[in-house]
Amino acid sequence: MSSAAFEDFIDRVRRVTALEDAAGMLRWDQEVMMPDGGTPPRAKQLSALSTVRHDLLTDAAMETWIEELAAADLDGHQTAILREVQREHDRAMAVPRDLIEALSERTSEAHPAWREARENDDFERFAPVLEELLALKREYAEHIDASRDPYAVLVEEFEPYIDLETIDRILTHLRNALVPLIDAVRESDVDLATPFAGTFAVDRQEAALRTILDDLGYDWTRGRLDTSPHPFTAGTYADARITTRFDHADLLGAITSTVHEFGHAQYLHGLPDEAYGTPLGQPRDLSVHESQSRFWENHIARSKAFWERALPSLREQFPTLRGVTPQAAYEAANRVDPTTVIRVNADELTYHLHIVVRYEIERALVNGELDVAEVPAVWNDKYEEYLGVRPGSNSEGVLQDIHWSHGHFGYFPTYSLGSVIAAQLNETIRTERAVDDRVRDGAFDTITEWLGKRIHRHGCRYRTDELVERATGRPPASDAFITYVREKYGTLYDLPGVGA
Repeated sequence: MSSAAFEDFIDRVRRVTALEDAAGMLRWDQEVMMPDGGTPPRAKQLSALSTVRHDLLTDAAMETWIEELAAADLDGHQTAILREVQREHDRAMAVPRDLIEALSERTSEAHPAWREARENDDFERFAPVLEELLALKREYAEHIDASRDPYAVLVEEFEPYIDLETIDRILTHLRNALVPLIDAVRESDVDLATPFAGTFAVDRQEAALRTILDDLGYDWTRGRLDTSPHPFTAGTYADARITTRFDHADLLGAITSTVHEFGHAQYLHGLPDEAYGTPLGQPRDLSVHESQSRFWENHIARSKAFWERALPSLREQFPTLRGVTPQAAYEAANRVDPTTVIRVNADELTYHLHIVVRYEIERALVNGELDVAEVPAVWNDKYEEYLGVRPGSNSEGVLQDIHWSHGHFGYFPTYSLGSVIAAQLNETIRTERAVDDRVRDGAFDTITEWLGKRIHRHGCRYRTDELVERATGRPPASDAFITYVREKYGTLYDLPGVGA
């Protein structure tokens, strides 16, 4: 393949990426700033972008370039680019253009339907939309590979390099290890501190969060902080936008969720700018993306060292916190509450049972083993079985998450995968850096630098399993996470034979 032809190929890949990123900004606007009446034209806009992107990815020129590259003598970076582009190309070639258009349009229309259903506790409003999205996604999976489990095909949209068998094994291990640990916490006589009871003005919460983000090293010249019904991060290395949400009675939740999104944004900011538009400048798939947010949320923002650092500035905004000690704040940040029915508010232990519920339900839905009408009852039954609590409404049950309205079936497992990878990264960095000392001193840049070298700068150079093994010495597994939570919560709750 000539160098000129390779440059033409790379130029095409950059155009495909630019269209995807433009669509991402339109979706950000739809969830954050767009007026409610803007949905019909926005659906058409997103549909047009998705079909143009599909056409550029699947036309004859792209197919020729891929064939020529496959026969060429490539270096490691070129091989990685080909691997990632060919994977996307092959999947796109298998799916008809009109199905891509229909999926994009329906998901744009589904978002306001979900939001209205959640606000009015009306699952019947969302049920037909969910049924239509499921039918479209089953058709999508069938076009890609009719011989395989359709759920496995859909999972690969979000994590292509950790197979469903491994995912199932990790989630089963988490469920089997966490249920007895949570039961032991329930039976413990230890009552952790709750110093964040009360109300906290939203404007002061935002001011406090901006100070925390400043301290962590968030680059405001390449990002912003907004609110949305469901916190998320969107953007590129040059424009990584965080959203959060505020509750006047939940300052702690605002802090942990915002630091979570900061982790996503730092990953985007750490991607190599010179490789933007190619897989080498794109984040590795969602398991790794989630590992970065869970690392910052759980291993940094839930550490005692973090609260030693953060409390002085928080006291400036909230004088009622003047008597709160770092130990009390640390206990509050790690308090286990199995009665919490909202996933994004869940503690570090019970969180994964929330994921297991969603994983089991959406897998049954996609595989045709569960009807949409049955989902609310099954959802509530599983919550009672795994967590001992039943949601009081569909708004705090089956309607609480935004993902299905985006047609994202197969997304949820990446949250738990990200957590186990984060635990491996935490275990590794603490053998090389005095992490707590860095946090107390506000030297967060040294932590970001370490993550940058191990994860961020590589983009999609390596497969997920390869990247994690290069960073931590072993491929993704749940052992480090189980060891970590047993030691941490065994100590916090004085569990005999469990703590460090």
